[in-house]
Amino acid sequence: MKKIYKFLLNTLPRPLLIRLSYIFKIFAPLLYKGSNVECPVCERKFSKFLSYGSSVAHRDNVLCPYDFTLERHRLMWLYLKNESNFFSAEKLDVLHIAPEQCFHSKFKAQKNLNYVTGDLVSPLADLHFDLHQIPLEDNRFDVVFCNHVMEHVDDPNQCMKELFRVMRPGGWAIMQVPQDMSRETTYEDRSIIDPAEREKHFWQKDHLRLFGKDYPNWLEKVGFTIEIFDVQKNFDKQVVDRFCLMKDELLYIAYKN
Repeated sequence: MKKIYKFLLNTLPRPLLIRLSYIFKIFAPLLYKGSNVECPVCERKFSKFLSYGSSVAHRDNVLCPYDFTLERHRLMWLYLKNESNFFSAEKLDVLHIAPEQCFHSKFKAQKNLNYVTGDLVSPLADLHFDLHQIPLEDNRFDVVFCNHVMEHVDDPNQCMKELFRVMRPGGWAIMQVPQDMSRETTYEDRSIIDPAEREKHFWQKDHLRLFGKDYPNWLEKVGFTIEIFDVQKNFDKQVVDRFCLMKDELLYIAYKN
C-alpha cells in the first residue's frame, strides 16, 4: 500500500492529485484516528501524518491526511494567525500564486480579503498566466503568497520582480522554497535535463534549481526587505513535535517599503 501511495504521489499530475484528494479526505479521519499529531489548519488530530516527498527527499509523518498540509503550510498558518494582521485587518487585497488546497477555501471565505489566485494550470486558480509576466497592474496587492514555485520557473529573478511590481508599498509576501541549508549558494545547472538526474540534484524531477542559504539575497536583489521568522526561536519542542514542523526552518517575510 505504501509503495502504491508513493508511486501515485510522485507520478500523477498535480491537477489530478487535487481532484482525487477530495475523495481520500472522506476516509482519512477514520484511517488515521488518534491524537498524537495535530494540524492547526484543519484543527484535526491524528495517530500520525502521511509520508511525502521524492525518493531523495522523502519524509515520514509530515502530510496531514485531511487537508494535506505539510510542515511549511502549518508554519505559514501559525505565522499568519499569531504574528500578522492577516485575519484581523479590515481589508486586504491578496494575490495567491499556485494556491495550496489547504488554504484555498479558507482564504476564499474570509470576509476581509479580496482574494485573487493565479497559476499556469491549477484548477484552483482564478487566473491562468505565466509568472514571468503577470497580467495585472502595478501596486495592487497588500499581501502576496507564492510558495514552492521559484524552483520550477525558468527565471526566478524575473518572477520575483513581477511579484514586487504588483505589490503595494507597505505590502508583504511569503515566498517559500525548498532550501538546502548545507549550501551557501543556490545550485543550478542548466545542462541537467533528465528528470531522474534533476531529482537527484535538485530533490524533485521538475525542479530546475536548489536554493541555498543565499535565498534571501535573491529577494533583496529585486527590492524586498527581509524579516526572518525562525522556528527554533518562536516555538518550543512540544509545539514543533505536536504540529510536526521542520525544527530548523526559516520563514522569510518579504516587505516592499
